[in-house]
Amino acid sequence: MVADRLGRQKLPCGGFFLGVNMAKGKILSIESMGLVDGPGIRTVVFFKGCPLRCLFCHNPDSWDMSDGSEISSDDLLKKILRFRPYFERSGGGVTFSGGEPLLQRDFLLEILKKCKEEKIHTCLDTSGVGVGGYDEILELCDLVLFDVKATDENSYKKMCQREMGECENFIEALKRVRPETIIRQVVVPGINDTDEYMKNLKIYIENEIPFYKDVELLPFHKMGEYKYKALGINPPLEKTDAMDKEKCEFFRKKYFGGKTL
Repeated sequence: MVADRLGRQKLPCGGFFLGVNMAKGKILSIESMGLVDGPGIRTVVFFKGCPLRCLFCHNPDSWDMSDGSEISSDDLLKKILRFRPYFERSGGGVTFSGGEPLLQRDFLLEILKKCKEEKIHTCLDTSGVGVGGYDEILELCDLVLFDVKATDENSYKKMCQREMGECENFIEALKRVRPETIIRQVVVPGINDTDEYMKNLKIYIENEIPFYKDVELLPFHKMGEYKYKALGINPPLEKTDAMDKEKCEFFRKKYFGGKTL
């Protein structure tokens, strides 16, 4: 990260990393009754800021951390606790997603600690590209949804417009802490919807994250295109069709077993 004249570390997504006394976080939105980002009924908190520019991203409005709603960890906890009865009945909890929550490291740590104090099940949905300090964060997560983008450096650069190094740092932290981990992979027609890629993905996961619990293959969809247009950006996969769910299901069963979301 680059520092400005005041010594503040500038994030690649806009905004600054403010250090351990960061009082407030930047939030895009909060989904109160999430059903697909972890077990049970969940509150899903979408953090602002992401250093990646994934071709298949459906939340481009989350990239820039210079705007968004500011909220303190105490106020966010109050919002989360409103849904405790639903968590208790369904085995749910809270999921921190984005954007990339790891960019707001200290705010994420604060809210994770407070949720653990309240015995709320915590889940982190992440691409593994933040500002370090991953071990302490992972130790507070009951579940990690790890979004794999690609299995090698060249493919990663093409998919995310960024080098793979920081993601590899995160994987090393995963290996040290070994939280319950579910691997997620978006499947895109013409890019990674092949037997060859699925074989490589299986090898990659088993070599790098052998303790994973499950693999979810997520079919690429077109529902986020309107967000690009609202931001004056051409969707990078505008001419790509949505992924056929049945084909995705076939890959899931053939290589990883189980079902596709």
